[in-house]
Amino acid sequence: MTLAAVVRDDFSAPFFEAAAEGRLLLRYSPSQDTWSEPAALVCSTTQAADLEWREAAGTGHLVTWTVKPGRRRDDVVTPDTVIGIVELDEGPWLSVQLPECDPAGLAVGRAVRIGFVQPEGSEHLPVGHVV
Repeated sequence: MTLAAVVRDDFSAPFFEAAAEGRLLLRYSPSQDTWSEPAALVCSTTQAADLEWREAAGTGHLVTWTVKPGRRRDDVVTPDTVIGIVELDEGPWLSVQLPECDPAGLAVGRAVRIGFVQPEGSEHLPVGHVV
């Protein structure tokens, strides 16, 4: 599995600090009681601007997926990459790689638990594990 290196900025620092501890943070609007994806600047449902970081359960179910075929480079074939969209229990959708996953065993609605990996030179990044 190959993930591009990601570097934090001031906005994303709380997310990556929690990720390094194995915790998933989402954006939450207390005035609207709604959850949004980690990159949201305003509530994705109501446009409320009072978002704060809150810890999420890190569980959800598979909405859809695709397989990005591996490539041949310098006589080395990279493996296929499975990318899924997970609807988290709190509601937002999160696009993640599904490492070590057999696409033949996937189905809409399969339970997914979010975990974290740290590619070389990168922050910890969320990945999905089908359970």
